[in-house]
Amino acid sequence: MTKIFTKLPSILPQLTYLNATIKLVWQAVGFWLIIWVILLIFQGIVPAIQINLVKTAINSFVNVANTSKSSIDIYSPHLIAAFTQIAILVGLILSTGAIANFQNWVRSQISELTQDYVSSAIHRQAISLDLAFFESPDYYNHLHRACQEGKNQPVLLWENLGELAVSILTLLSVAVVLLPLGIWLPLGLLFSSFPPFIAMYKSNQIENQWRLRNTMTQRYLDYYNQILTESEFAAEVRLFGLGDRFHDAYQNLRYQLRTEKMRLMRSRSFMQFLASCLSLIILGITLAWIVSQMAQAQLSLGDLALLLQSLWLVQGLLQRLLRSCGKTYQNLLLLKDLFIFLRLQPSLNESKKNEGKAKTLTKEICFQAVDFNYPDSHHLSLDNFNLIIPAGQIVAIVGENGAGKSTLTKLLCRFYDTTGGKITIDGEDIRDIPTAQLRQLFSVMFQSPPRYHDTVINNMMVGVSNSNPLGTDITSEIKNITQATGADTIINQLPGGYDTLLGKRFGGTELSGGQWQRLALARAWLRSAPIVILDEPTSAMDIWTETNWLESLGNLAQGKTVIIITHRLMTAQYADMIHVMAAGKIIESGSHQELLAKGGNYAQSWQLQLEAEEVLN
Repeated sequence: MTKIFTKLPSILPQLTYLNATIKLVWQAVGFWLIIWVILLIFQGIVPAIQINLVKTAINSFVNVANTSKSSIDIYSPHLIAAFTQIAILVGLILSTGAIANFQNWVRSQISELTQDYVSSAIHRQAISLDLAFFESPDYYNHLHRACQEGKNQPVLLWENLGELAVSILTLLSVAVVLLPLGIWLPLGLLFSSFPPFIAMYKSNQIENQWRLRNTMTQRYLDYYNQILTESEFAAEVRLFGLGDRFHDAYQNLRYQLRTEKMRLMRSRSFMQFLASCLSLIILGITLAWIVSQMAQAQLSLGDLALLLQSLWLVQGLLQRLLRSCGKTYQNLLLLKDLFIFLRLQPSLNESKKNEGKAKTLTKEICFQAVDFNYPDSHHLSLDNFNLIIPAGQIVAIVGENGAGKSTLTKLLCRFYDTTGGKITIDGEDIRDIPTAQLRQLFSVMFQSPPRYHDTVINNMMVGVSNSNPLGTDITSEIKNITQATGADTIINQLPGGYDTLLGKRFGGTELSGGQWQRLALARAWLRSAPIVILDEPTSAMDIWTETNWLESLGNLAQGKTVIIITHRLMTAQYADMIHVMAAGKIIESGSHQELLAKGGNYAQSWQLQLEAEEVLN
């Protein structure tokens, strides 16, 4: 008993997740939960009623046999009582079967509604968190465990709680029936459950610690499986003969996990065997008490039937109870990851200072003494960075890889906050602008734009929302943009035009890297935003497509502020102003001709690119 109470402090923290899960399921299913509870109460008390009916029916038949001398009186009160009790018993058995079918249907309703609710909660939470979370291994560990276990665990917990409640209710009702025969009988049955309970608790705790330790290993397994089975890696796996390497890596990790898990299962089985032996000893003592009472003729035939039924029923109930306790505790341990994930808070402080106030760019974007380093990194990506971008200009940011160019996009869109200094739009700190409102100012083509496996028209409309609407003639606007960006030549060759499904995942048409990039470029221009940021917009284009697009850049940029981030100086020369970055700072600024005249870093890079192109030609 002392050992059980010493374990309570480590069990109690998990109970907070029990309360949270009940609230979650209630929010997901509502009145279905009330119906479920009513069915559980019925299921819990019926067994005790049934064994008590059997006892009284047997005693009634015994009374009939004792009172009748030669023939049985069919109108005997004892006989009528016996048949009445049997009729009620049969009715209960039939109704239990019908209610069990209805209960299965209710369980399915609760399961489907809860899984959809939890999936929605996980997705909404993932959307709400900052970009910094997606660059954290700890975040992915929580997300992995939440997605792996979170969708099913609330339902499994509720089902196990239902089984647990039914078992407890049945045990209590049986104990009430047995109390007239002596208090030691129900107490003996209760004490027999303690050893298996302790074994269950300890083994579940050890198994959960093993699961937490191996989350990263499990993620590596998913990663290796992705390399071996998905199209993204298929070409290089075959070209470089990587199949055996990643197959062996997968199998080695599986062997490690399998070996450890089988060791845990062996230890678990041994603990449960010892606990079962102790439980049987206690039940044996209880059975010996029953035999002694029979020897003293202190039990009626009905009492004996009641005791034997109760012993058989309680033994099965205790096993169910312990199994339910073990599963419930395991559910709570697994649900911990779900609720930790759902309780993560964005690190960016949301401003409500100018909420509802329309925002646009009329003067300039200003970086003032900005310092920035990424989370868990001590390297400054931007170091005392200063830059002014006037409204309405085409500005190019050039520099070698790692200079900090793409970081500017992430800070402007407020995916991160600056470590030091500030960024202003028309003199207003972007941290004082509500995030959703701030991001409406931008249309961005990222360095590695996502490929949406959907129709062409839906790909184009991804960035268009109620807050950034197109004009009334949507078709005309889309065609003008695709023509200006060169995407129309791709679309016109597709079998279904704008209605063509793209990507192989759902059986659509696959595009080349350059074709996907042109669609992403058209999508960026289609969004009605005053500031357009293009990160390496021509990196996958051929020289002819790039030249055609650059010639139309002036028309596309009318009325907009355009920031082009690139390492291709052929692209940068079309900008009104070029800024050269190195080591997180601006080292040169000017027009293309001005920078060439200076003979600095930009001029040297331009000469190198010209020489490289001459060699290629």
